[in-house]
Amino acid sequence: PNNIQCVPKEVEFLSYEDPLGISLTTASLLGTCFCALVLVVFAFHRHTPIVRANNSELSFLLLLSLKLCFLCVLLFIGQPQLWTCQLRHAVFGISFVLCISSILVKTMVVIAVFKSSRPEGKGAMKWFEAAQQRCTVLVLTALQIVICAVWLSTASPAPYKNHQYIHSKIVYECAIGSVAGFSMLLGYIGLLAAVSFLLAFLARKLPDNFNEAKFITFSMLIFCAVWITFVPAYVSSPGKYAVAMEIFAILASSFGLLVAIFAPKCYIILLHPERNTKKAIMGRQTQNK
Repeated sequence: PNNIQCVPKEVEFLSYEDPLGISLTTASLLGTCFCALVLVVFAFHRHTPIVRANNSELSFLLLLSLKLCFLCVLLFIGQPQLWTCQLRHAVFGISFVLCISSILVKTMVVIAVFKSSRPEGKGAMKWFEAAQQRCTVLVLTALQIVICAVWLSTASPAPYKNHQYIHSKIVYECAIGSVAGFSMLLGYIGLLAAVSFLLAFLARKLPDNFNEAKFITFSMLIFCAVWITFVPAYVSSPGKYAVAMEIFAILASSFGLLVAIFAPKCYIILLHPERNTKKAIMGRQTQNK
């Protein structure tokens, strides 16, 4: 008040001691635990018809990628460091592409299985055998790794003390470096999500025993809605709340994918084992006809 000394400004960032940081960390760890529980359920019942009919290998890969999506949230919390700034968006981008590419291949396999059951599509499945499925997921994920590598090597994100955003505080944040690199990372995820949604939407009217497409359509609808809503909310959020909005979008879309795709299967496996038979699954198509 007497103008006789300098008073350091408050430095603001989303910390683990902050109530908001604690809540988001808890949600992240809960999501990771739920993924682990579903993984255990699927592994224990891996020889049952409902797990085998829904492509168990891609389901396990999808669950592992969702665990990475939940865990990458922890890189966004705490005081920004050079390595956390570099890793947070790279891990986020690669995890989500691994997740969405698994869903995309899952959708393509569902369509191929249905087509191969008809006389005119007998050879459809030869293009979607296990090796081709792994290769497709690997190639789609490798493209995102290349985007992240170019971004980090040319204009890497770094810690930045923003004095202009809020004059009474120093906002300690991660400057994204190249806007083009960040846009390409998000754009590629959006492209894969849009293609997955389109294919699943077109396949939504397949017979009931191929209803995986309906679950994927619903999950991708949640995913796209969350990230479309995220952009204006992120831009208008001040300081640490911008980071919190990004974390919320990651958690909401991850929980949406986990619940929409795996909850119906776990419901049948754990609560209605009498429906987890080949006869019951195949009977749905017969009734539909």
